[in-house]
Amino acid sequence: MIANIVKPGHKTRGVLNYLYGPGRANEHTDPHLVASFDGFAPDPGRSPAATLAQLADVLDLRVKQAGPKAPENHVWHCSIRAAPEDRRLTDDEWATIARRVLDATGIAPVGDSDACRWVAVRHADDHIHIVATKVRGDLRSPRNWNDFLRADKELVAIEKKYGLRQVPRGDRTAAKRPTRAEQEKARHTGNARTSREHLRTIVRTAVSAATTTEEFFRIVEGTGALVDVQYFPSGDVRGYKVALDDDTNAQGEPVWFSGSTLAADLSYPKIAERLATTEARSANQTETPAWRRLSVALDRTPDHLAHGEDEAGQAHIAVLAEALDALPLVAPAGLQAQLMQAAAAFERAGRSRIRAHHQQAQATRQAVKAMLRVPPPGDGALLATVLDALLLAVIATQHWHRTRNHTQQAEAARQAAEHLRVVCRAAAAEPLAVIHHRGRRLARPLLERQAAVVRQALPDLAERILAEPTWPALAATLDDATTAGHGPAALLTQAARHRELDTAANLAEVLTWRLKRLPDLAVGKPPHDRTAGRVQPGPATPTPRSTRADSLPKSR
Repeated sequence: MIANIVKPGHKTRGVLNYLYGPGRANEHTDPHLVASFDGFAPDPGRSPAATLAQLADVLDLRVKQAGPKAPENHVWHCSIRAAPEDRRLTDDEWATIARRVLDATGIAPVGDSDACRWVAVRHADDHIHIVATKVRGDLRSPRNWNDFLRADKELVAIEKKYGLRQVPRGDRTAAKRPTRAEQEKARHTGNARTSREHLRTIVRTAVSAATTTEEFFRIVEGTGALVDVQYFPSGDVRGYKVALDDDTNAQGEPVWFSGSTLAADLSYPKIAERLATTEARSANQTETPAWRRLSVALDRTPDHLAHGEDEAGQAHIAVLAEALDALPLVAPAGLQAQLMQAAAAFERAGRSRIRAHHQQAQATRQAVKAMLRVPPPGDGALLATVLDALLLAVIATQHWHRTRNHTQQAEAARQAAEHLRVVCRAAAAEPLAVIHHRGRRLARPLLERQAAVVRQALPDLAERILAEPTWPALAATLDDATTAGHGPAALLTQAARHRELDTAANLAEVLTWRLKRLPDLAVGKPPHDRTAGRVQPGPATPTPRSTRADSLPKSR
């Protein structure tokens, strides 16, 4: 159940005209009162003798009595909507809900004879509107500060009492939703997204690609968007705002959005704080190929979330969001749509009330930016390992948020994981077929030896794994581990217990990619082919390239 408290207005009759009218698309049916401040307010929906003017006069009585002391915007308007899957509530139930919300918000406390005048109007099965005038019987204003938070807290209790869907609650860190006017403008101009949403994507992607604030501004401008940077008298950057070239107001001027109005983490200070952690580069980072470095960094993220401080965990989650924003720029075309959907879903999971200590995640952030500056891996196997590590990190993020009661963020991470599973299956298909082919060429004694390893390490899952069609690929990977000097049973046990397998549709495939992320088995290191007695060539070393603005989402 969701409450929406709109900005106070000054025309009581205007709100009533809408509530008792046909609606914007004739969606209002049978408008009528379900409750009122005294139980005797005139109801134009059910009484032929009652008029909207009479109802407005009843509500405005104290406003007129207060005269100049009454607030200019005296109309308090709150809508309360049930979830689509909730049962149809009766008028009496809606009346009780309205009174509880009015009590919780301070508009009309229970037992207060001087409480504000109000009515609750129902014109659809799934919601009501509460309209109150903000002048009490003693002609003072009500104490309704933080009314939205109070209403939202009360609705949690109401959901439990009436057996309704318990809606995930936010922590006021979500990005601002487009206004109705912005949505209507996008619809009239034939755009699938509003300007605010499109600019948010552009800015987020630019942050994931840039290494400095100067480069960030250049990348945004390179997409065709307009950028206006504001400065302090000292010459330091104070902030910025962006606009789409084809989005103008009635005067023909660009419609600007500051970074903070796109999302809380896109203000200039927040962006500068993140980019500051990409300046220092250690020697060992430059020696490791970028995609391999990213795979290793992502693989460590679940451990950071499980054992680190909350501030460090939030920093690692913020970097995961950047990785998801960046990957569509370099992924094969067939994977880009699902990756962009995963990034859009995970965007909500990237923020919480916990302040991120971004320096704790600088290695992963540097790896993301380095990945954008080299060609993507040619054979697809390394991309598959990166995506598999990313999926596990997103699942760990879901658990991290859930344990801290970040319900909206946990749900966002769950949705992102669903999209990533689709991407992982698609990305792994071709390289897995190559490994599978190698596994089928293994001699029978080697296959039986690796089957014994699986039964030893994972007795409860062994028969399921051995019956799966991708078992030969896991057998080949275990054989590579043996050749590299590892104990395959110990590695397999660690791979199975260190990460959850409950959501895995194909255990052999999942375990194959987890083992492939081991340094000695990483793509690019030539495994010994025990079926043919020769060394398999690895992929060619990629040639570095710079991040190009034309690979980012364009302004329309």
